[in-house]
Amino acid sequence: MSLDPDSLPIVDDEITVLDQMVGLGHQQIIELGCGPAALMRRLLTRFPGCRATALEVDAVQHAKNLAQPQERLNFVASGAQAIPFPDASFDLAIMLKSLHHVPMPLIAQAIGEAARVLRPGGHLYVSEPIYGGAFNGLIRLFNDEGVVRAAAQRELDRAVATDGPWHEHSERRFALDSVFSSFEDFETKQMRPSYADHQLDDARIAQVRAAFEPHLTVQGARFARPLHVRLLRRRAA
Repeated sequence: MSLDPDSLPIVDDEITVLDQMVGLGHQQIIELGCGPAALMRRLLTRFPGCRATALEVDAVQHAKNLAQPQERLNFVASGAQAIPFPDASFDLAIMLKSLHHVPMPLIAQAIGEAARVLRPGGHLYVSEPIYGGAFNGLIRLFNDEGVVRAAAQRELDRAVATDGPWHEHSERRFALDSVFSSFEDFETKQMRPSYADHQLDDARIAQVRAAFEPHLTVQGARFARPLHVRLLRRRAA
């Protein structure tokens, strides 16, 4: 599908999309690659019937998560390619901008692991950044993810093209409204994650700053971050 990423409808909170596509109520949820688990924390506040387990492979972020416990939220140090739970343990698996961070040779294995731990009829919600648009152009200056994002979509295509456990239920494209208060805020959140070293030097930082600052107003810099959601459903058998 050919769409202009900068013309997609704007969404304030991805939980709204998730609820519309899945129907959140009383679900056992596993998030694969949770980062700081910001969405999951909000989700559990809005939907008290849900319980969640959040996996994170980055030791620094996992330690931060453990230091901020929340009721009905369990943090586990693990990667999506080796989920440490029995078969059919969850109703919903969520991957928020994380599938393309799985090592490329292990992406198919991660998708298979999600199928294993889901109950029949359960869903895998995969939200991936779209490789295009103004925000992606800024990110590309220091972290070009074209190859890994394409690999993630390719493995999803393969998973639903076979007679295996997956049926592609639906998909949506939209943009998340994101605001950064300053370039330093953007640099901290986007350029210096604890799980990656983007080999930044003064020249690269100056280049990104020059591209960022035209977006900056007294209210901060606002971006529409385009996303492609694919919702897969676990077959009965």
